[in-house]
Amino acid sequence: MQGVRSLTDKVMLTGLTGGMGSGKSSVSLLLRRRFPVTVFNADTIVHELLEPGRGCWQVIAGLDNLYVRGDKTIDKVRLRRDLFADDALRKNLNEGMHPVVRKSLLEKISQEARLNGQKLFLVEVPLLFEANWLDMFSHIVVVYAEYGQCVERVMRRDHVSCAEAQKSISAQWPLLKKALLANHVVDNSGNWLDTRRQALHLGNLLWQKKCDEMAKKS
Repeated sequence: MQGVRSLTDKVMLTGLTGGMGSGKSSVSLLLRRRFPVTVFNADTIVHELLEPGRGCWQVIAGLDNLYVRGDKTIDKVRLRRDLFADDALRKNLNEGMHPVVRKSLLEKISQEARLNGQKLFLVEVPLLFEANWLDMFSHIVVVYAEYGQCVERVMRRDHVSCAEAQKSISAQWPLLKKALLANHVVDNSGNWLDTRRQALHLGNLLWQKKCDEMAKKS
């Protein structure tokens, strides 16, 4: 597979990240509907690679067979519980899985560019900074929301207590830290209309010129 540099010379990769409850998936969906970008989600790729025998499955099985059921599937509930309780386990798992997911992601992008001629990609990566994938992207967008709002959203979405939501969020970098390192920030602390306006303005900044150039060539 071609390297990151040779791939990014041919296509434009924009990374989208945030934190639990920040609303990054909603912003990603909006941008995908409005602009001619191909969207990949790192979590979706992880889900594929958790199938028995595949890359992420092998990483987990190699760490502890305790998380492999009799039918060879991963006990995700047990794994998730232990990951939030054990920093060392989470670190070891991330170090093993991140390279596997990155390789698969780049292969998918390369294939899409080669077979369909796509040039613009939006890649949703929850742990973009934690995994140190900054070299992959020409632009990094962080979807931000106030901490209390993130906690409330996680509580509603996952049907968990406030303490459980806070524990889950604390397993990732603070959102403010991510926002300070980003090229662009979409503030999802207010109403959705404000968020939508920011996201569409950002999409125009990032891609409209490229879209116009592509239209002239076609």
